[in-house]
Amino acid sequence: MIKLSQAHILGTIIAYLLGIFIVPLVIYFSEKNHLIDVPNERKIHHGQISRLGGIAIWVSVMLTFLFLVLLSYYPKGQGLSAIIVGGSLMFLMGLVDDVYCLGAKFKLFIQIAIATIVILLGVHIQTIYNPITNTLVDLGVFSYPVTLLWIVGITNAINFIDGIDGLAGSIVSISALAIGLISLVFAPACPINALIAFILMGAMCAFLTFNYNPAKIFMGDSGALYAGFLLATLSITGIIKISTGIAMYLPILILAVPLMDVAYSSLRRIMKGSSPFIADSEHIHHKLLHAGYSQDKLVLLLASFSMVCALLAIIVISSKSKFIIITLSLIGVLILLNVVSKLIKKKEENQN
Repeated sequence: MIKLSQAHILGTIIAYLLGIFIVPLVIYFSEKNHLIDVPNERKIHHGQISRLGGIAIWVSVMLTFLFLVLLSYYPKGQGLSAIIVGGSLMFLMGLVDDVYCLGAKFKLFIQIAIATIVILLGVHIQTIYNPITNTLVDLGVFSYPVTLLWIVGITNAINFIDGIDGLAGSIVSISALAIGLISLVFAPACPINALIAFILMGAMCAFLTFNYNPAKIFMGDSGALYAGFLLATLSITGIIKISTGIAMYLPILILAVPLMDVAYSSLRRIMKGSSPFIADSEHIHHKLLHAGYSQDKLVLLLASFSMVCALLAIIVISSKSKFIIITLSLIGVLILLNVVSKLIKKKEENQN
């Protein structure tokens, strides 16, 4: 049973209200200081739009959390300091990139350094479930690379899908809600994970009020990397660490949309002989746009798919036949991905 505490409800509401107040201030500050995103051949927006939405998201999350601490709602939980410190460092790196445009290799190096700090502070994947033998396998020395790959991968995956108005924010909101609810289902529950997840969802929903097409502000690297980092670390400390069975893989289902995109984009770039970290305009959402889908329909399609995956994850955690449901869910994801790819090809052929 899901047991929402007063802190979880308050956290969501406060973060949302703070965001509604802060986002317009960030827009005004960006326009006054010319910190805006200018259209180019890779970007699809028109006009000059603020790219500092990450400031509003980070400030809303941190102020809400600090306010709850002052109200004595501070929940003790393993990995709290790592999540707060690591998330803030990731936000700062993204903010510097939004202002000064850092190189891809340098950003990757900093991300690895931040992830390493977080791992040293106790956030790491120690075991994985083997469905064949129905046992937990201790990763040993492989714990570091597996955790590193997950944190850096998810962090960048959210950044990768931040290419059209409202898409990344919608996916983050849905994923945060799912992780928060599932964190409360486990026995014992993970209130710290749920609290941070709900706060993130509240702040992101406020941001989305100004980010849906036509957007008045973008989250930028600071917001996308920060949100991606929180989802990655919260899934480790709240689902992967506590689960002793197939439910350990639920974060893959919850984050299916960004994971599919980062896998598709990275493989495509590697096959072309280019770096997987160099930005281009051939992500899944770009392909759908080129095939003729509008931004609104595209966001609705991918957000609906993400919502279905989130609901399946919640059903799995409350079901006895977890292995069967997860297997069917993953098959469904692959089928839908195949359908989307065929729709893209069909539209492109009709246009040609």
